[in-house]
Formats: sequence, structure tokens, C-alpha cells
Amino acid sequence: MSNFTFDAIGTSWEIETPVPLGTPRLQRILERVERFDATYSRFRPDSLVSRIASSPKGGCFTFPEDAITLFDLYDRLHASTKGAVDPLVGRDLELLGYDRDYSLTLDVPGFRRHALARPIWSKDVRRDGISLVTSRPLVIDVGATGKGYLVDILASLLREEGCTSFVIDGGGDLLHSGGDALLVGLEHPFDARLAIGVAHVRDRALCASAVKRRAWGEGLHHVIDGRTGTPTRDVVATWAVAGDAATADGLATVLFFIPGDQLASAFRFSWVRMFADGRAEASADFDGELFT
Repeated sequence: MSNFTFDAIGTSWEIETPVPLGTPRLQRILERVERFDATYSRFRPDSLVSRIASSPKGGCFTFPEDAITLFDLYDRLHASTKGAVDPLVGRDLELLGYDRDYSLTLDVPGFRRHALARPIWSKDVRRDGISLVTSRPLVIDVGATGKGYLVDILASLLREEGCTSFVIDGGGDLLHSGGDALLVGLEHPFDARLAIGVAHVRDRALCASAVKRRAWGEGLHHVIDGRTGTPTRDVVATWAVAGDAATADGLATVLFFIPGDQLASAFRFSWVRMFADGRAEASADFDGELFT
């Protein structure tokens, strides 16, 4: 097997293939990752997302053609959680300290002012295909689904190049295609040396989220409830298995707010989630084993 590793969007990536991909393919992969970052990164002042955040009166902003998949998924996740999953939590994250400069300092007065007019995806953004229409500055953060979405983009690129057997690992968000199933450990959210279980993944995506992955203060982490702008509390780690990585990534976030059983009619997926008191639960169709 051949492994191609690189760093992008704040995490480490690995693409495993039966044979080396070759320089032209690798270059196309890196160029596609750069285009993604130039569109969606709120940490880059030259990105499209940053233009939206710095537009005093808003405007109409056109995204790449494949963005409709991302926006459609956010519509579904936003509706399913009654607003808990919201890509407009970017400003909340900034005020909590997870900003462009990584100040990691809570701006209490700013957060309270923002709470008086917190934007809502379903009300403050009008979708027109791949265009978003806004009327004021909005800080978009696609962290709930973005990494999985990029995994899917790279998988499509590989398939277009004739590669059907591969594993893409984007900072723990996995997509397996072809070959033998993977045995994946479910990392304990508070001790990377331990696993709370294992999952068998074949021709599916497995995505995880945990409150300690991006945490910078007492009770401060990246999983934000869009209705309040504050970090979640009860659930500390989630895993979702679905047919594509964007959906699995998004549902791993949704599981912080809603039991997986309540989503069975809207999404086809299996899941595991762990609570702050150490309890863990899994869906009946989860292909794997829990140790706790």
C-alpha cells in the first residue's frame, strides 16, 4: 500500500491507495484542497467566507457548483435539530476565543451583545442555488460538515482518475472504498491511549467528533449549539457511519443534540455516542463492538 500525507484545514490527512498516485494526481488533490480552503476558511482573510464576514451590507455570494450538496445537507441538519446545527455560529466561536488569531480568550461583553441579534441560517441567509444572499456581515463556519465534505470531494476526484480502492483519513474522518473492511478503534475522548470500542467499516464513511478535539478553556470547545451560541455539555463524543463522509460528519455533530433513534426516518446511518458520565450507547445496527 502507498500512503500520501499532507496537512490541510488545520489537521493531518492521509490517503492510502494500492499503488502510488503519481505526481500529477497528487498535485490535483492539493490544488482542490487549496480551492476548498480559499472558499470556506474563516481563518483566511482572502477566502469567500471572510468576504461575507466583512461585507457591511451583505450581498450575493456565489460558491462552487458542488457547494449545493453542502448547503442542502446544512438545511436538513438545521431543520432536524431545530436550529442547534447552524453554520452561522462562526461569530460565536470567535467571541468564545476560537478566532483567526487563536486568542483563546472569551469576550464576554461582545458575546452578550451578539446574543441580542444572533443570526439564524434559516432566516438570515437566502439560498439561490449555489449563491447565498445576505443583508449584513455573517461569519460562516462549516466545521460541522466541512471536513467530511472535503473527504467526499477528494474521493470523487480519485474515482474520476480511475482509482476505486482507497482510504481517505481527514483528521479522523474516514472514507473506505474497495478492498477489505477496516477495523477502526473508537478513541476515548479523554485518553487517546484507550478505545471505547471498535467499528467495522467497508465502503462507508466513519466520522467522529469530541469536545476535547478543539478545547481551549473550562467548558469551551468547538461543538456549539446554534440556538444559544454556547458549547454543548452532556455528550462528549460521537461517531457516525454513513454512505458519504459529509453526512457522517454532520450527523456526528447532530448526535450531540439529538438521540440517533430520532433521526432514523430522515437519515440512513449507524452511530455511537458517549456521555460525560462515561456511559456509551450505540444504534442496533452498529457494525462493531463497545467495550463500555
